Amino acid sequence: MMDNIQKRLIIRISKGRLSFATADGSDVLYEDYALNSSISMAANLREALRTLPLLEDDFERVLVMVDTPTLMVPTNLFVEEESEVIYHHAFTDMEQQLVMHTVLPDLNAVVLFAVQKDLRNVIADNFSDVRYTAAVAPVWRHLHQRSYTGQHQKLYGYFHDRRMEVFSFTQNRFKFCNAYAVNNPNDALFYLLAVWKQLAMEPEHDELYLVGDIPERDQLMEEAQKFVKRVFFINPSGEFNRAPVTQIKGIPYDLITLYLKGR
Repeated sequence: MMDNIQKRLIIRISKGRLSFATADGSDVLYEDYALNSSISMAANLREALRTLPLLEDDFERVLVMVDTPTLMVPTNLFVEEESEVIYHHAFTDMEQQLVMHTVLPDLNAVVLFAVQKDLRNVIADNFSDVRYTAAVAPVWRHLHQRSYTGQHQKLYGYFHDRRMEVFSFTQNRFKFCNAYAVNNPNDALFYLLAVWKQLAMEPEHDELYLVGDIPERDQLMEEAQKFVKRVFFINPSGEFNRAPVTQIKGIPYDLITLYLKGR
């Protein structure tokens, strides 16, 4: 699936992280940029574009993966002209940011997310063909397809950027989707079990899957197994047959799935 995104620069932006990736033949080149905490993210991006050797090429296309709070809207209720009002009503601390959206047709949903205006201006000043997407979207799409295997309900916890996305699917839509700030396994377990109970999942038969950058993973899985019998860690290397991109140190799972699943 990598051929679909050749000659494309991926910029991934989260609250405290800025990273870049591009494909060179069958290889993925990835770099985390060391942020200067005394300047804005937009200023960091401008400096990275000026100094990183990885960014010296002229890229035909740019995909910006944005990790900000997301708001899910059913496709039949989505009105683009109303998206800004709805998003800012849900997230009152992000009123100075631009609201964008990613369509998830296989899940009958549209996800809203925000982009800082100065960040978008820096990107627009440097690139002409730019697309934005919610960073977690490739994970939702991939694990939705994965959820069709087996007969039991599945709950997923995706850990990244000191957050945990918790979601479950029923056929072609979300059954549950929310995100939580987590700094330790106790916080993560509390939220996972609360959602598990809310969805009336069976501790003997239904399944809990954890993936991503999990704080104290072994402890979390050990504690979770006291309440849920079937707890699994999704290892990207095993899941994707040791694809080279899975061997890159520190690369987020959402970027892995983007490259290997092509969207």
